[in-house]
Amino acid sequence: MQAMETRQDGPEFRPTPPSQRLPVPARRLPVYRCDVLVVGSGVAGLCAALSAADEGAHVMVLSKSALEDGNTRYAQGGIAAAIGSDDRPEFHAGDTLAVGCGLADPGVVEAVTSGAPEAIQWLLRAGMQFDRSPEGGLSLGREGGHRVARILHHGTATGLELQRVLSSLARAHGRVDLYERVTAVDLLHDAEGRIGGLLALDVHGRPEAVLFEADVVILATGGAGQIYRETTNPQLASGDGIAMALRAGAALADLEFVQFHPTILYLAGAARFLISEVVRGAGAVLRDRTGAAFMAEYHPDRELAPRDVVSRAIFRRMVQTGDTHVYLDFSAVADAAARFPALARITREFGIDIRKDPIPVRPAVHYFVGGVLADLEGRSSQEGLWAAGECASTGFHGANRLGSNSLLEGLVHGRMVGRAAAGSLGGGTRRRFLLPRPAPARSAVGAELNLTDLVYSLKSLMWRQVGIERTAAGLSDALERIGQWDSYLARLGPFTPDGVEAVNMVQVAYLVARAALFREESRGTHFRTDYPHSDEAWRVHTRLHCDAGRLRLHTAPAVLEARA
Repeated sequence: MQAMETRQDGPEFRPTPPSQRLPVPARRLPVYRCDVLVVGSGVAGLCAALSAADEGAHVMVLSKSALEDGNTRYAQGGIAAAIGSDDRPEFHAGDTLAVGCGLADPGVVEAVTSGAPEAIQWLLRAGMQFDRSPEGGLSLGREGGHRVARILHHGTATGLELQRVLSSLARAHGRVDLYERVTAVDLLHDAEGRIGGLLALDVHGRPEAVLFEADVVILATGGAGQIYRETTNPQLASGDGIAMALRAGAALADLEFVQFHPTILYLAGAARFLISEVVRGAGAVLRDRTGAAFMAEYHPDRELAPRDVVSRAIFRRMVQTGDTHVYLDFSAVADAAARFPALARITREFGIDIRKDPIPVRPAVHYFVGGVLADLEGRSSQEGLWAAGECASTGFHGANRLGSNSLLEGLVHGRMVGRAAAGSLGGGTRRRFLLPRPAPARSAVGAELNLTDLVYSLKSLMWRQVGIERTAAGLSDALERIGQWDSYLARLGPFTPDGVEAVNMVQVAYLVARAALFREESRGTHFRTDYPHSDEAWRVHTRLHCDAGRLRLHTAPAVLEARA
């Protein structure tokens, strides 16, 4: 069956910009000016900032919290790169395309995987420490979906080490200015419709509104795992860049594809600690409460099957047995406690010895495959707006992400975006953005919005009805509820960092549910029990944007072009 273009208008959906609740005239706000403004301080953001600065641009980086406190630092997995003697970039590209389920863009995949070896050398020159073999060479591990061992690690704290190196480089760079604890609120256009900066809240002490003006704005805000009850993402991952891009009129792509990590530690009172695929690569086995190893029933690669397969297998076993979790058995892993000290330490606090006790695990949202539609150099559909890393959708991952390709994407794609953004600077007269108007004074209405309760309700709804398995009925109900919450926030949401985050989370949740309802098949991380099989007619990307209060959805060929 030939893939065909499908277009559909969603119900009325008017995502209200939080900037409409600005309490003071914007002309009174302080303005910071630069060539390139990067929103986000993880691997993609800092790589973009450093590359742009190396090309001579004056760069400002906005970090919602401390510079080092983003998604990157929590990445326990590694960085995939074809640097082994038995490996080649084309093998890495082939594995990435296979896991992408027909939607990964071959040109993008080739560019990123072929850029991986040089990017690793750049990190090594910058002082990045990787695990070494007894002979002194780089130690390479294997994860599900990879045909050979090609994963570089720094123990189970690769992200933390990567963040350390990049933060150190950024702090030392003479053309990079860092602004920590600044919450981006809304992108701003100039008179010709080009993105020219943004409104933000400086959260040092009492939050104060500020303006940032730039020739280029690069969104590198990561994903939106916090819209789900169970997630490996830190508190900051609230979909800010995706929501801001939507409200600015930019096109988004493939938001139905949300990847679940199969195994997080699931203990009452314990943080949802991610248990890396490295442990399954080392021989840990998934078992149900009867002790049965069940993965052979779902995939010939068993524990090393792609993440979406493992996540659904665990979910179905939980449903079948009526349990809230399954177990991960380390008894076949030699020196388990020594090899995975952080996990051993945490479980020991709860009376579990991983050398002999199976540990309870379940899936959790881990990675947003979709995001702001962008090309290989990061250009979005809006002039002046670029995107890099997890918040971007370039076609690199397709319908599912190959393990350890996320840090790689942030590293390689981020550097590409930074160089291209700096190269786009014309040096002409800067065009000022249009200032948001202050909100009219609002009289007391006797209603007060409980943000904590609303956000918790959103997380629970998304977990139940827009989670690992989906149905049209569940998605339609979710859309109705989320739309109501968005209208509450438009009227009652406070102009505070928490209020802005809540708006972003609700609006991104709506987009995910709407894209999932639109795609009437199962592919990659998106699974519909009412459409359980893949359909060749749906071997296309989904795109959406907001136009005149309507959410417009349509399909596009598997090779993406941001401005097509």
